Amino acid sequence: MKIHNTLTQKKEEFKTSDPNHVKMYVCGPTVYDFLHIGNFRGAIVFNLFRNWLEANGKKVTYVYNYTDVDDKIIKRANDEGVAPSVISEKYIKEFEKDFQRLGLKKHDHNPKVTDYMDEIISFVKDLVDKEKAYVVDGEVFYAIGGFSEYGKLSKKKLDDLEAGQRVEVDSRKKNPHDFVLWKPSKEGEPSWKSPWGAGRPGWHIECSAMIQSIFNKETIDIHGGGIDLIFPHHENEIAQGEGRTGCQYCNYWMHNNFINMDGEKMSKSLGNVMKARDFMDKYHGEVLKYLFLSVHYRSMLSISNDRIQQVISALDRIYTAIELSADVIKNVSDSEDSDKSFNNTLKELDKKIEKSLNDDLNSAEFISFIFEGVRAFNALGFKNKKWNANHKANSEVFNNWIHKQGAMAALFQEEPREMINRLDEILIEEKNIDLKLVDELISKRVQAREAKNWEDSDKYRDELVSMGIELQDGVGKGWTIKK
Repeated sequence: MKIHNTLTQKKEEFKTSDPNHVKMYVCGPTVYDFLHIGNFRGAIVFNLFRNWLEANGKKVTYVYNYTDVDDKIIKRANDEGVAPSVISEKYIKEFEKDFQRLGLKKHDHNPKVTDYMDEIISFVKDLVDKEKAYVVDGEVFYAIGGFSEYGKLSKKKLDDLEAGQRVEVDSRKKNPHDFVLWKPSKEGEPSWKSPWGAGRPGWHIECSAMIQSIFNKETIDIHGGGIDLIFPHHENEIAQGEGRTGCQYCNYWMHNNFINMDGEKMSKSLGNVMKARDFMDKYHGEVLKYLFLSVHYRSMLSISNDRIQQVISALDRIYTAIELSADVIKNVSDSEDSDKSFNNTLKELDKKIEKSLNDDLNSAEFISFIFEGVRAFNALGFKNKKWNANHKANSEVFNNWIHKQGAMAALFQEEPREMINRLDEILIEEKNIDLKLVDELISKRVQAREAKNWEDSDKYRDELVSMGIELQDGVGKGWTIKK
């Protein structure tokens, strides 16, 4: 397996100190509000990565934290007149509802900053004792001048950084780029007792303390997060972690890219931020997961109405094939050996999927190979035939295959008919289709056909087509929504 390591900026063979155990940490959410869809890109991508490692026989210890001490949490708590813990606990629960709705596998640890305050204070004390940090007026700063490799992750050079470009440089710092490890709490802020007075931790120390506490100061294998965290957060994590132990903090760094909404970077200032819950209410969690995994995690993901329509169409085709296979399995009593050529096709696709996921978790190729499997199943051509034992055998092979592959990505596990109906409902809403008018036109077309009035029949058909309705004479309800 090869992954792109942000630290070296190249693909590297993935090797762990313990061949059978992977230690992985991914930066989780700051819990002060409902999370937007961008917050879930990492959660969905690294869920696939962990599942793929486990599918290959690795034990994975996956840590995904909650930042429950932060200025945004404090501000919201003060605005609402409640304790910060009320805000953080509320939005942890809301995040977990969204997480469960997506069907993602639970992490091994979900540490909260407030549960690791003793470990944070101990960490900061170690840095002060090693003269890697210094205290000024109850505030503790990390001295980056004592860490010669500062900038090795982000490739930033201190000489190129413009200190004080946006804020006034703190004159108490030995170096303008020194960062806060511990700071005195102001009135109305939560605080904890420490050797330097009552205060609270800086942002960067929190993840480092949780990592080194859970993994006993050992070098971890994988650290993940969004590319916006490379600098300064992850850069500072390395400085702190290696400053404390003198050992490599993390061997492989993986970062997922940003999201664009209709060609513009998603941001609050542009007003184009979409909360994950709103997205799932409007569409479905399956749409969000497929959307994210259909693009490589290091590529910019552009979301538009057209792209969402494409995803809905793709999911409809996949779930229609799953439903067909399930119906055949249910309604045919006898079974026999499946077609050798079909079995070989799926085995070849397994090899291609293995190769793609071993190549820096190429989920886009993974999704494309799922589609090849669906096409191969549809090409067997028994959709409108009387089913037999051979059809059942092939259906069983396909059904098992797609559920097994999909489970790694938390995809294709929904009840097929319910999912297909939901996709239809989405398109009805998106295209503003008047179902009452559809029924009226279909009724008029039936009457015209019975009267052999082909001109009117064609007229009603064309009107339905212009609404996005595809007619299927003699099949089921007689129409579908064009996808």
